[in-house]
Amino acid sequence: MTRKYFGTDGIRGTVGEYPITPDFVLRLGWAAGSVLAEQGQSKILIGKDTRISGYMFESALEAGISAAGVDVLLLGPMPTPAIAYLTHTFHAQAGIVISASHNPYTDNGIKFFGANGRKLPDAIEAAIEARLDEEMRMVNADSLGKVRRINDARGRYIEFCKSTVLARLNLRGLKIVVDCANGAAYHIAPDVLDELGATVISLAAQPDGLNINRDCGSTHPEALVAAVRQHNADLGIAFDGDADRVLMVDDQGNLVDGDQLLYILATDRKRRDLLEGGAVGTLMSNFGLEVALQREKIPLLRAKVGDRYVIETMDKHGWLLGGESSGHIICLDCTTTGDGVVSALQVLAALQHRGCSLREACAGMEKMPQVMINVRGANRDGAVERDSVRQAVAAAEQRLAGKGRVLLRPSGTEPLIRVMVEGEDAALVQSVCEDLAAVVQQDIA
Repeated sequence: MTRKYFGTDGIRGTVGEYPITPDFVLRLGWAAGSVLAEQGQSKILIGKDTRISGYMFESALEAGISAAGVDVLLLGPMPTPAIAYLTHTFHAQAGIVISASHNPYTDNGIKFFGANGRKLPDAIEAAIEARLDEEMRMVNADSLGKVRRINDARGRYIEFCKSTVLARLNLRGLKIVVDCANGAAYHIAPDVLDELGATVISLAAQPDGLNINRDCGSTHPEALVAAVRQHNADLGIAFDGDADRVLMVDDQGNLVDGDQLLYILATDRKRRDLLEGGAVGTLMSNFGLEVALQREKIPLLRAKVGDRYVIETMDKHGWLLGGESSGHIICLDCTTTGDGVVSALQVLAALQHRGCSLREACAGMEKMPQVMINVRGANRDGAVERDSVRQAVAAAEQRLAGKGRVLLRPSGTEPLIRVMVEGEDAALVQSVCEDLAAVVQQDIA
């Protein structure tokens, strides 16, 4: 559908700049509430991460939804996947997350989950967008929605996370450093790991509303790497601000990204006869993942970038495992969306099944050199399909001789084409990418 406000992951932008303003969010709450109320649905959950503007937008949503005659359950600061889980378990008709994920505190956003814990269907988003263009009409005073706070939301979600591995994971004897990004996992992840027996060292677990994702978390893992080495820890775990992403660090301080985590999970499930089909990555998943899974006779499908598209591909093929290099890992046999805490536990369980360290589990996959060049030009539309570019891509693939891959991706937000080349030989990859980018530049200038 053509979206006026909703992107692939809700509505996001800079706080104070339209549409991330209190008046718009008030209307958004009313529009969502009134659309759902027409379907006989009358309960919506609201959760948020730890950025300071969350208080303001929580109040605005609460007022708008109540004005539409729909009840509101407030969860407070909770990971995005926790809102998805609790929406389902509370039999609510929708869950709303106030978060800008891995962005700084100056940004914020609104995203929705449906009653099943999945992203709202496009048709409902379209209806909400259409309602935003109408005059806001409040229900009669005796029909206003009621609001209450769920005081045990944190405990419910902690128990859920543990339940995904409780019968097969004991972390006694493990020392784990956890970087909570000063975000929504700050009062969740350390307790989950502690209750499963680990010795936990917490980093970035003191949010003040302004420090979310600042020099910490999965987008800035340098402090985690240093802490793992300093404390001689067995491994480190890093989340982003809303805890739907996870990256890890091994005992020597090597960063383990989403592709490597997906490899560990896929091979573990294959060995235990629990892998349905194969794994879904994205167009940006490292070629080394494809080679490593192929060696294990595990199929890999590539979806467009974005967890929405990964899940769509998983659903289409009936597969249960997917993920992105950024650390969005989706285990549909455990939950309905990307969940950093649950995914971390699944990896820890896989290591326990194999009786090996994180570093040893990664040894079966060698990440291949990757070079990306952003080529700017006013004539980028349709460039990927032009004969000159097609011929250049074919020549590049021939030079790689089946030991790499080429990807051209037009940016969705800027006038540029991303030229990406991967392969076994770093020097060859650099050369091929530069030559291909030069052809593309000439074509779109």
